[in-house]
Amino acid sequence: MLQLRSPHVNQNLQTPNIIVDRQIPKAYKYGPLQIYLHTTTKHFCSLLSLKYLSCNNHHKNMASNQLTIVICSLLLLPLVFPSTAAYNETAPTKPIEKKVDVVVEGMVYCQSCKYSGSWSLTGAKPIPSAKVSVICKNSNKQVTFYKAFETDAYGYFYANLDGFKMSNNVLDHPLHGCHAKLVSSPLPNCSLLSNINYGLYGAPLRFKNKVLRGTHYEAVIYAAGPLAFRPAQCTPESHV
Repeated sequence: MLQLRSPHVNQNLQTPNIIVDRQIPKAYKYGPLQIYLHTTTKHFCSLLSLKYLSCNNHHKNMASNQLTIVICSLLLLPLVFPSTAAYNETAPTKPIEKKVDVVVEGMVYCQSCKYSGSWSLTGAKPIPSAKVSVICKNSNKQVTFYKAFETDAYGYFYANLDGFKMSNNVLDHPLHGCHAKLVSSPLPNCSLLSNINYGLYGAPLRFKNKVLRGTHYEAVIYAAGPLAFRPAQCTPESHV
């Protein structure tokens, strides 16, 4: 009589060794998170494969096999396509460029009537809100920069030449190509232009080794003048 044997798992069935390639592709450089996913994924896939080999049910084996392939594929995606962040960790950072400004500073006065006709500023008084222009020309005598600036309450002007550029570091240097000129005075009784320190035709710049430095900022400061307006009418001094 034919005897039917109940299905059972053969205890002598030896599970073949699952060899997983642990070598990380040389084309990628993994971060700590990717190395962890790489190791965890291989252990998880090995466990699923062992469970699959211990089942004799054909339909269950197919389902487990498909599930194993899907899960392993999803977990291995970060290793096949490394994230952009992993490359950013090793990418060299671009150094921050330091901004360098050219500045012209100076004073504007009203010359005393006592010294009218001379370049003396003895007894001169500062003029607030006076206007001074800075003009720069290149080696071809073409104007490359022009802007008017206003003095503060103490007659001081700080002219930041924002946008000034040199096509030639020697010939177009501010010491050679830039000058300061008087424009206007708000004082009706002291509004005539004077040529003190060449404020009428263009005062040359001087460098007094004055530089302002910050973390990402530097200002090279040049001096012009001092400049002065003169009174329109001066009462002659009476001599007894």
